[in-house]
Amino acid sequence: MSEDHSELAERIEGALAQIRPYLEADLGDITLKEITDDLIVRVELHGSCAGCSLIDMTMKGGVEAVIRGVAPEVKAIEAINL
Repeated sequence: MSEDHSELAERIEGALAQIRPYLEADLGDITLKEITDDLIVRVELHGSCAGCSLIDMTMKGGVEAVIRGVAPEVKAIEAINL
């Protein structure tokens, strides 16, 4: 992650920490992998989250919602392993 995005990454990591307990309860997890120069956030899902049939709902209603709540400047949020 570039130095330019370090403050943004901290905000996003804080948002992911809010939803991590819910993911862990279902034996999953999430990792921030990259913030591109054009403000696309890339995350990686782990464990049962990676193959879950409800991942679209988790991404839209959970992951995207909390990230946009702390980082409205983000253009898109993508899971790199879906």
